[in-house]
Amino acid sequence: MYKLLLCWRYLRTRWIALASVISVTLGVATMIVVNAVMAGFSHEMQTRIHGILSDIVFESHSLSGFQDPQWHMEEIRRAAGDSIAGMTPTVAVPAMLSFQVRGQWVTRQVMFIGIDEATHAAVSDFGSYLQHPENRRQLSFNLRDGGYDTADSQAEGPGPSRPALGGAGWPHRRMRVERERIWQKRLEEQEGAAAGRAEPTRPIDAQVDAVLAATGDEAATAAAPAPVTDAGTEEAAPQNPFATARPEQGRTMDPATEQFTGVVPGIGLASFRDSKGIDRFLVLPGDDVKITFPTAGTPPKAVSDTFTIVDFYESKMSEYDSNFVFVPIAALQRMRGMIEPETGIASVNSIQIKLKEGANLDEVRNRLRGAFPAELYAVSSWRDKQGPLLSAVDMEMAVLNILLFLIIAVAGFGILAIFFMIVVEKTRDIGILKSLGASAAGIAGVFLGYGLFLGLVGAGAGLVLGLAITWNLNQIRAAVEWWTGQTVFDPSIYYFFKIPTIVNPMTVTWIIIGAIGIAVAASVLPALRAARLHPVEALRHD
Repeated sequence: MYKLLLCWRYLRTRWIALASVISVTLGVATMIVVNAVMAGFSHEMQTRIHGILSDIVFESHSLSGFQDPQWHMEEIRRAAGDSIAGMTPTVAVPAMLSFQVRGQWVTRQVMFIGIDEATHAAVSDFGSYLQHPENRRQLSFNLRDGGYDTADSQAEGPGPSRPALGGAGWPHRRMRVERERIWQKRLEEQEGAAAGRAEPTRPIDAQVDAVLAATGDEAATAAAPAPVTDAGTEEAAPQNPFATARPEQGRTMDPATEQFTGVVPGIGLASFRDSKGIDRFLVLPGDDVKITFPTAGTPPKAVSDTFTIVDFYESKMSEYDSNFVFVPIAALQRMRGMIEPETGIASVNSIQIKLKEGANLDEVRNRLRGAFPAELYAVSSWRDKQGPLLSAVDMEMAVLNILLFLIIAVAGFGILAIFFMIVVEKTRDIGILKSLGASAAGIAGVFLGYGLFLGLVGAGAGLVLGLAITWNLNQIRAAVEWWTGQTVFDPSIYYFFKIPTIVNPMTVTWIIIGAIGIAVAASVLPALRAARLHPVEALRHD
């Protein structure tokens, strides 16, 4: 009993120990907050990576792919059918995306992916990343007549504003066609005036301004044709959009009522976020783009075609949102020459596989690897596809934990120094206790118990402080941003609108145990020194 009483007395009266308690508290709180934030980021990243990648990807080593995907899917079911929930074929090739902004061509490297609109959403979260509610229910590569989201549908709170999407779709396409007709007429009238054959009869500039003002759309303004000089020479005259031929039909299409093959590009390819958090668009659903990609022949040849944007894809992973463009798989197979003329059998270069709930990912992957020759096919899980990135995140968390744990280790050295001071200061008291019959183990127990008390108090206070900060981290961020006027967490960089946090009870438990263990370990040497004091030696100079 005397050991507990002395520990409690020292804890209440030795205010120098408060420094060690604070060190333990701050170390534990910091580790809890950092681990919660890192776990939140890791979870969000893995969720978004898995959202675009199916559980297992069965693919060809060649961009030309393999024939008869239906036969391959039957063989996959024969090898692992008890674990498979769904499959869909895809074709993915590198390509170049081009579109005009104020008369200037913008070209970007993309991955052009052909998907089956009826089955692709069943093997991934692709559908939930689209901007039109109807497309989220069932993807269609036909242009919608308005109704696109003007705010981020994935944001839990107020997300970025997207006013330009309010008029996207057929309304934007019809408006753009009308604007281009006015511009085309202006060019014709100015050419006639320059040749002395005619003079402009109507204020075309006023008509153009009226059309642009009616839309209030920055993408419409960005896509406007380049201006014409007073002398009638074009600075960058657009091609006539109404002379676009459709070879498969042998006629000229009307872009006001018809569209090209639909595509769904990543939102990062077509937009940027300004300093006010508003998403600005260079092109919108309803605009046409040109895509150049290789054929499946040997050697491959570059082919180009015109496509109509029908929606945007936003996974919140900038690597995907600024790189992927989706198109109907049948159209891509036809344009790349992946359909056998005699048999009509198409080729694909990958099959996306979704597993049933609870299926062993690695086991199914290994079964498929054993069923198909590795020389022809590659079978990878979604973790294999992003292995280096996930490993880098895990390594970062491990190194960060080691560095932060040194904070608690510093507190342990503080406890060690303080306890040695107490042993020297209380030498007389230790001698009296031993002369009264206290054992060496009892004396050591006083200091070990004192270290345990310091660890418990510091770890407990750190637990409360760490959880309080973690649960209110976004409110603290908002308060700091309001106080300093500086952005602490920029959503345009991380694509999260709040700091994600996940408190793992097991991680918190190990942090608490580690902090208490360091505090007790730091008291071992002073406890041994006190236990070895001889009562006569301790009282000699008293």
